[in-house]
Amino acid sequence: MKTFWLKVIASDRVAYNGRCQKVIVPAADGGQMGILADHENMVIAIEVGEAKMQLEDGTWEILAVGTGFLEVVNNRVTMLVQTAEKPEEIDARRAEERREVMEEKLRQKQSIQEYYHTKASLARAMNRLKVSREKNTRI
Repeated sequence: MKTFWLKVIASDRVAYNGRCQKVIVPAADGGQMGILADHENMVIAIEVGEAKMQLEDGTWEILAVGTGFLEVVNNRVTMLVQTAEKPEEIDARRAEERREVMEEKLRQKQSIQEYYHTKASLARAMNRLKVSREKNTRI
């Protein structure tokens, strides 16, 4: 299968830089977007969720990603996201604690801005938990 170059850049590091056969990302419209080699040039918004990458050797890697953008130009894909973590990098206990705190905070009275911030924090915590549980599973 043909490959393309993928670079995943988080706010604190380059999470992945190499060749891929396929990448599937959580699109802002609520669905998923799959990218293969020779895809048309485009830019899409990415939501909090799982980014799945089929590497050059056919194996799959999963990243828990935050919001950001994905750009496809000339068979090179660049993903710019707030966060990108592999399952083995996620502290599941800490993510679970964060989820509980955010769920409790949602039950409390808060401004609209605080409410949306809390919902976003809860979504990130739940995504990290989901991805952390996939350490030993195959796609």
